[in-house]
Order: sequence, then C-alpha cells, then structure tokens
Amino acid sequence: MANIHFGVTIPQIKRPWIAAADSARAFEKMGFDSIWVCDHLYGPQSPQLPILEAWSMVSALAAITQRVEIGTLVTPAGMRNAAQLGKVIATADNIAGGRVIAGLGAGWMPREFTDFNVPFLSTPERLAQLAETVTLLKRMWGDEPEVTFEGRYVQARNVVCQPKPPRKIPVLIGGAGEKVTLKLAAQEADIWNNLAGHQANLGRKVEVLKRHCDDVSRDFNEITVSQQCLVTIAATDSEAGPMADQAQKIFGGHMGDPKGPIAITGTPAQCCDAIGKHIDLGCTMFVMEFFGRNTLEPAQLFCEEVASNF
Repeated sequence: MANIHFGVTIPQIKRPWIAAADSARAFEKMGFDSIWVCDHLYGPQSPQLPILEAWSMVSALAAITQRVEIGTLVTPAGMRNAAQLGKVIATADNIAGGRVIAGLGAGWMPREFTDFNVPFLSTPERLAQLAETVTLLKRMWGDEPEVTFEGRYVQARNVVCQPKPPRKIPVLIGGAGEKVTLKLAAQEADIWNNLAGHQANLGRKVEVLKRHCDDVSRDFNEITVSQQCLVTIAATDSEAGPMADQAQKIFGGHMGDPKGPIAITGTPAQCCDAIGKHIDLGCTMFVMEFFGRNTLEPAQLFCEEVASNF
C-alpha cells in the first residue's frame, strides 16, 4: 500500500496566534504528517472576521515545529506580486529546513484583491495568471542566478532568489475545474488537491486528471492526489450522528457534505472505511479539518483509532 499522508488544518479565523501555535505543536506531537493554513486576507464569511495572514503564519509555524510539512490551501496566485511571493516561500522553506508545500490556486474572493489595489481578473485570466506564476516560481527556485519572465499577467526582471530553498518545493495545485485547472495540475503539480465541496466527485475528477496526464505524456503516478475534507469523528454512533447534522448546518456545502457517500464521518471504524474508499479512488493524502469546539480531542481520537491503521 502507498504511504498515506494525514494533514490537518490549523485554527486561524477568530483565533489568536497562541491558539494556532499550541495546536501546531500538539498536532505534530500526535504524529500528523503536515499542518495547513488557508490563504485568505479576509475571513471567507466577512472581511470583518479576524484572520492571520498565511505566509507569515507558515514562517512562524516553521520556527516552532521540527518535523511536519507546512502548506497553504491555497495561495491565490494573483493576490500578491508573483516574484515577491517566490522569495517569501523560499524564505519560509529555509526557516523550515525544507518542509514547505506551496499550495497554489486561482482565488475566488474579489475584495481580497481589489481592497489591496490588486486587480481581480476574470476566471480564465486568473487561471492563466496561475499558470504563469507556477512557471516563474519554479524558475526562481531552480538553478538560474537571475530570472527574467515576460508573461501576459506576470512579469519579473533579473530577479535573484537567494538563498535557494533547501529542497525542491512540492507544488500543490488546488481546484476542481476539469478543463483548465486539472490540465495545469497534470502539467505542473506534484500534488493535486480536490476541494472539499467536490469530495463526492473525487472519482470522476481523478479520471479527468488521468486523461490530462495522458494528453501531456505525464505519468499520473508522479502526482499525489489529495482531498480537502471535514472530519466528523466521535467514539460512538450516538455522539457522531448529531455532530454530522450540526456540521451540515454550520458549513453548508463549503466543506462538502458530512453525510456524503465518502465523507469521513462517524465512529473510528466508519472513518477507516471512508478513508479506504478514498484510497481505492487513488487518493493518498488527506488535508483534514476536524469538527468540534476543541479540535484537539477529535484529532487525538483520529490518530489513535484511525491513522494507526494505515
């Protein structure tokens, strides 16, 4: 069996840094493979929601952990100057000692762009911007002493990125668009992440990704398939059932359907079955958000009763 990778998201919205730091240390001690932050300048529900900036957090988390990989789910390519972003990520990876995963996407919240005087382009333009950004970042992190790039949406002139990242930074591309996003993933991604809202469609998305890999002569097995998911776990059926109902009310479709066909919901045994269904579809990486007021308790239960089986 392929190595199964379990990642967990760090509390970030309406939480102080100390809560995020305590969670990161606890998740690493539990044995999770990676920790993740969302890259939003505003809380998705409202600009007024306090939220810590993602790459500042990644660097801070890198400094207080030793083993876990650290990634963003996902950084909108057009939200920052692309060359500066490349430098920021390289710096974070130096702090981490080679543990950063660069999660990239097209973005979808207009005010995160426009309020900061950055244009929010049309969807096709943002996807083209993403493709150009990936190309620039890979060159900046590579062997070239200086990089000049003249794209339609991304430009850089004689950019120097020193020190280089300690390892080849894995590029995660997140999104479910079958024509453009999955084609870009087939061309460029080390990891493709399926959005939580499309969890039930994972099987179809994987088949589309395979076809794109064939079209660009890429070995599909070079790409790790990852699933963003809400995990609603409890020790007993009587506890788990009401939690799934509550999760459905709170999250709606944003984090998928907690009662969906492959949702990771229920007792540890039921969660093991759900993970097995993902693995059968080719998914070997999970980026999980645990449901509950104190996410450390369900995370501990998951590690002891579910992750230990894989």
